[in-house]
Amino acid sequence: MEPFAAVDVIRAKRDGERLSAEQIEWVVDAYTRGVVAEEQMAALAMAIFLNGMDSGETARWTGAMIDSGERLSLHVARPTVDKHSTGGVGDKITLPLAPLVAACGAAVPQLSGRGLGHTGGTLDKLESIPGWRAELSAEEIGRQLAEVGAVVCAATPTLAPADRKLYALRDVTSTVESVPLIASSIMSKKIAEGSGALVLDVKVGSGAFMKTIRQARSLARALVGIGAAHGVATTALLTDMSTPLGSAVGNAVEVAEAVEVLKGGGPADVVELTLALAREMLTLAGLSHVDPAEVLASGEAYETWCRMIRAQGGDPDAELPKPAHVHVVEAPESGVLTRLDAYAVGVAAWRLGAGRARKEDPVQLAAGVRCLAKPGDRVERGQPLLELHTDTPEAVPAALEALSGSYDLTERHNPPRDEGIVLDLFRG
Repeated sequence: MEPFAAVDVIRAKRDGERLSAEQIEWVVDAYTRGVVAEEQMAALAMAIFLNGMDSGETARWTGAMIDSGERLSLHVARPTVDKHSTGGVGDKITLPLAPLVAACGAAVPQLSGRGLGHTGGTLDKLESIPGWRAELSAEEIGRQLAEVGAVVCAATPTLAPADRKLYALRDVTSTVESVPLIASSIMSKKIAEGSGALVLDVKVGSGAFMKTIRQARSLARALVGIGAAHGVATTALLTDMSTPLGSAVGNAVEVAEAVEVLKGGGPADVVELTLALAREMLTLAGLSHVDPAEVLASGEAYETWCRMIRAQGGDPDAELPKPAHVHVVEAPESGVLTRLDAYAVGVAAWRLGAGRARKEDPVQLAAGVRCLAKPGDRVERGQPLLELHTDTPEAVPAALEALSGSYDLTERHNPPRDEGIVLDLFRG
């Protein structure tokens, strides 16, 4: 006999009451086992969306989702540290970051996901490398960490299965944008990975799920609080996502840009954020004496990247996919580019085939957008602003529609004070 009735738990949260640890542990477990029906969990998710959960409830909810599956046991000699981004446009930071931090002496178990909607997925990007595979066993993950120091792969099915089930439900019941549910979803998977420390990149701006600083700070505090409650050293950075990161948005184009960074070049904002996150990761790993900028300049991070790609069957020297069609968007007038909206560029890349509307949809590896000018750049009339890459030319009109009104050109421009890409920092 079950110790609780689902309707009583739903009613309690509906009426604004605090759920007990026992209620939370039972309802998450019962939902995973199929005892709590989908419609009942949908009702509870909406009650949480409307009435929230306090830090204690959120920490316990996270723990219950972790306990629904297995935890990875990472037996490596190096200190382990992971990074998670809440998702953005052109956010290829994992690609240069994981091998860089590994080259600095830490072990980076980066279990990543696929893109959905206007935000890209790390696994989709890496799959543009011929031969590379995302699915690894727990044994393969451990072996690669020990031998290479970094692994970027798909989460194993046994990690936080309750979260996988609940996320799909939230997606179709308009309860995604709940800070307690977002925070517990992120942290349950990350803590189950078994890493000793975690750095979070909480995006804020038009291209992020958190549109305002206030929302992003609320999420960052919740994430750091959960980490502290579960004994995982956690730091959260708030970073700007009003403009696409770097110049490339898509799959293969982002891999190419990440490789540029690893070879000592690449866009300044991508390098800046990669180094900022690397420094925080190394601090948590007890390696603050290592300068990631020096390691990046030395070429060691690129060598680690090549070993990481080869370990998963990929060829780091292979040519990346090229699009069948390229459409150039030209500047309609001369002036200074003062705005390039991240969300619009992300939607355009998605419509060109770089993303998916449903998890089962395929993606085009060569599709995407290249931003040939960034805010602050002066352009002349007729100068290329954007390149739209796709294998399906009939998708271009929809991408152009998404880009309508997405940028501003002004003749006179007083550039705003540059505060950098990192907007705030929260440490546990």
